[in-house]
Amino acid sequence: MAENKSYTIVEYFGGDSGYQCGYCKNSVGNFSHGMWSHTMTVQDYQDLIDRGWRRSGKYVYKPILNKTCCPQYTIRCHALKFQPSKSHKKILKKMSKFLSKGDLSTVGVDGELMVCDLAGPREPSRSCPSESKCPSISNVHKEDCPTAAQGQEEQDGPIAPTASAATTAPTEATTNDTSVPPTASAPKPGTGADPNKPPCRKAKDIRNERRLQKEQKRQSSDGIAPSTKPPPTGPSQSNQPKSLEDFIEESLTDGNAHSLEFRRFLCDSPLEAENSDDGPEMGYGSFHQQYWLDGRIVAVGVVDILPSCVSSVYLYYDPEFASLSLGSYSALREIAFTRQLQKQSPKLCYYYLGFYIHSCPKMRYKGQYRPSDLLCPETFTWVSIERCVPKLDQSRYARFNQDPNAEDARMLKEVDRALVLYKRTAMPYGVYCRKRKGSSDEAEVKQYASLVGQDCAQRILLFRP
Repeated sequence: MAENKSYTIVEYFGGDSGYQCGYCKNSVGNFSHGMWSHTMTVQDYQDLIDRGWRRSGKYVYKPILNKTCCPQYTIRCHALKFQPSKSHKKILKKMSKFLSKGDLSTVGVDGELMVCDLAGPREPSRSCPSESKCPSISNVHKEDCPTAAQGQEEQDGPIAPTASAATTAPTEATTNDTSVPPTASAPKPGTGADPNKPPCRKAKDIRNERRLQKEQKRQSSDGIAPSTKPPPTGPSQSNQPKSLEDFIEESLTDGNAHSLEFRRFLCDSPLEAENSDDGPEMGYGSFHQQYWLDGRIVAVGVVDILPSCVSSVYLYYDPEFASLSLGSYSALREIAFTRQLQKQSPKLCYYYLGFYIHSCPKMRYKGQYRPSDLLCPETFTWVSIERCVPKLDQSRYARFNQDPNAEDARMLKEVDRALVLYKRTAMPYGVYCRKRKGSSDEAEVKQYASLVGQDCAQRILLFRP
């Protein structure tokens, strides 16, 4: 094994014991498979979350959806097609109003929605193996087996076509016809519009006029002859719905009462930081996204930047600013961040919000970030959430793939090909069985291999003492 190559090392714990659910508070109703990650590559974690796994620190877990009390389905948003909904626009405007006016009392208080999964499983009660027990990557050697696969095709699950959830409100018709129908009675004296006051105008027309005035002022300052073209009266580009970036840019203009800044730093996690020529400039790995308000840190989000997505891990913030809905606001900022990264790395086009829990009404808000997909728990293919919700309305657990003959195409069927780490040497499980002495652990390794899939099973080193 080359010393300059990164590998993933995990210890599998199984998933037989139930523990308390953080959503419905069932004392023993939550079940999940778990494993401890000593180190992990970003590609391996990308493949794992595409099979329903999720990390909490170095502990990686996969809910047993047909057994747990509150099934948790992996959800991803198509960041490039995302358009903010009415509620999202309200949150963005609320932040813009606060930054402009500078008064928290004017923004109102809404129920805060969090993107992070605060009710995830606890780490196993048994103590974590010491670092000395599991060798560093540089001390690992590889022993090959003639039957071991040398490489596998990357998995790209089918994506169901979805449409943007945003809709444009119809434009109100205008008319200059002030004639009164013959059957209408004449207005009574003392009623009607005051001729001494200016006529009422639509807010949209006022905004367009102000925008034109600002543009003319800017052109004059740049030495460009201002345009005398009147504001358009029919449908135009200005009538198109604003993008997410438009709302964010408006809230960060100069002259605001408050200044909101964003800083990004690598943070400690089991994911190894990586850089590639076709990847984002900052590289892959785990990052802190810090929200600074007038030089004061008010929130910190943790995201994992992976080959195909930005995965939201959690967010914590100053409760003094809870009225700004920072949990939802940070999700919108992270979607915009994903779109920014996609310009540098074309494959990176999804935003993962963690788990969607339909049986918990407070966690259904994640389905509002559309278009989005849920991961089928049996075939591990992506299905649009619009097709999934009717099934979840009928049953907490559901198979989303409509093809009854479809199976898990990436399941490892030959357990002897799974890689294990034994006495500081990487080897296929078949070689490991011939070398070790003691009771058989084939059933456990088979279960592990079926859960991680053939790609990960043939790359990840399963630590065996």
